[in-house]
Amino acid sequence: MVTIEKEKCIGCGLCAKDCPANKITVKDGKAEYTPECILCGHCVAVCPRKAVSIPEYDMAAVEEYDRERFTVDPDHFLRALKFRRSIRDYKAMPVEREKLEKILTAGRYTPTAKNAQACRFIVLQDRLEEFKDLLWERIPEMAEQIKEQSPQYSMFFKFLYRRRRKDPADDGLFFNAQVCVVIGASNPIDAGLAAANMETMAVAEGMGALFDGYLQRIIDACPEAKEWLGIPDVPVACCMLLGYPAVTYRRTAPRKLEDVDWR
Repeated sequence: MVTIEKEKCIGCGLCAKDCPANKITVKDGKAEYTPECILCGHCVAVCPRKAVSIPEYDMAAVEEYDRERFTVDPDHFLRALKFRRSIRDYKAMPVEREKLEKILTAGRYTPTAKNAQACRFIVLQDRLEEFKDLLWERIPEMAEQIKEQSPQYSMFFKFLYRRRRKDPADDGLFFNAQVCVVIGASNPIDAGLAAANMETMAVAEGMGALFDGYLQRIIDACPEAKEWLGIPDVPVACCMLLGYPAVTYRRTAPRKLEDVDWR
């Protein structure tokens, strides 16, 4: 529910004008809310008198706008994006809890379709080795199960398993990352947008990330792994490895010219 404090409301109509669901109107000089909107929070953010709140949300985390603090330099931001790399070699160095919490906050504040906020984030750190053992044990059976519909994936996963059996230090799925974040979501776009913001936050904290598509496919095809993660009925939309890079990149990597049709 959206709550409007009448004594603070000045009837400016900004909340009504900006409401995407048209659930707020101004009557007798005061804003009124009609239930069952998507709780996007635009009314909270636009109100000049802080008269609007959503009690079931974390109102203590709402921040006031300050141009000096919240303006990001465009060139600096673009340079940071150009310098990011997919990391496949991590230091054996623990990731601090406070940094992980900031990364998850970046995911939590990412927009979702209809403001569903339905992404579930499972952070594997303390029990990551336990989960690895479970997954490696299930890979041969899982590879057989997908052999007909996905023969290439099946062959590759069997190859990874044989390599792991030959050398237990070969971590061809996790690359020795210290953290694995599994995002469960029915809408893969919601998960992908959240993961992109989380990666940007991780890089800002001096870490690196890898979106591990092979790992995502293995987990989603393994009921035991999904049960262990607590998401038996939720699609695994993204798997992201996090940690401190064990490799240093000295410059940006080249890219193709953009394929754009200006009209």
